[in-house]
Order: sequence, then C-alpha cells, then structure tokens
Amino acid sequence: MATHTYDYDRQPAEQVVVGLTTKSDKIRALFRAGYSRSEIARSLGIRYQHVRNVLVQSGYMETQLSRPMRNEAATAGDSPPEQVRATIGPGGRVVIPAAFRASLGIKEGDAVIMRLEGEDLHIVSDATETRRIREMIARYVPEGVSLVDELIKERRREAAAEESM
Repeated sequence: MATHTYDYDRQPAEQVVVGLTTKSDKIRALFRAGYSRSEIARSLGIRYQHVRNVLVQSGYMETQLSRPMRNEAATAGDSPPEQVRATIGPGGRVVIPAAFRASLGIKEGDAVIMRLEGEDLHIVSDATETRRIREMIARYVPEGVSLVDELIKERRREAAAEESM
C-alpha cells in the first residue's frame, strides 16, 4: 500500500517524471509520489487500465485473484479470512487486503505498528497499540491519579530544591 500525500505536499507530475523514459517508469514514480491511478492516466494521457496493469505487475496493487475467495452467502459484516497469500513487491511493499484493513480499522495513509515476535510479523493499528499501552500503564497507576499532575509536582520540587542551593 502506497502512502499518499496531500496535494500541497507533492511535487508537480512534470517534475516527478523528469528523466524517465518509459511510461511504466513514469507510472511507478507518480504512484510513489502520491498520485492516484486516475490522476496518473490523465497526466500521461493514457488509459486507466494501462496504469492499473503496470501497478499490479509491479506489486503495488493486489488483483482480484490474490484476494481470498468468499462463498455466495458471505456478507460485508463477515470476519476476514485467517490467512491470505501475498507477494512482496518493489521496496518490500505488501498489500494488506481490504478485509484485513477493515478489520483493523485502518485505511490508506494511517500509521501502523509492526512488531516481530519470533518468526511472525504482527501489524496492529496505531490506535490499537495506543489503547494497549494505556491499559498496561493503567494497571500501575492508582485510580484518580494523574501522571501529568505528578510529573508537574515533581518538577516543581526539583526546581525549588535547586533554588534553595
């Protein structure tokens, strides 16, 4: 999944493709710079399908065949499959299937936390990891105690001790 930037943060398309000779190189460069497939097609004056095909072949997108098969009775509210086969693309990119992203509550551009546990790679949403850390800290902080207030009190005591020297 590519990280897309806001329009005001990205280079103009003409600057991104300077020096690139093939359309495929230009498509990949524009996609990495945060341009959508539609924007790339318009900018280069080519068909959307050409852009999509280059990105799929380059590993930037998943295809319908790489997605898990769902039976006819499956609905949008179903849980994601346990596992899906994925291919590592250029630069180590892996496409996280839409069902997994939805289950994790993440969307394009969101931060995720990756952690190696033995030989397993775990990916969690930033919000989930923050909640986990807060719960862990809460076990050690008595009810009604503000760590911020405690830190301020400590800093004031230290400042007063320095002034009295």
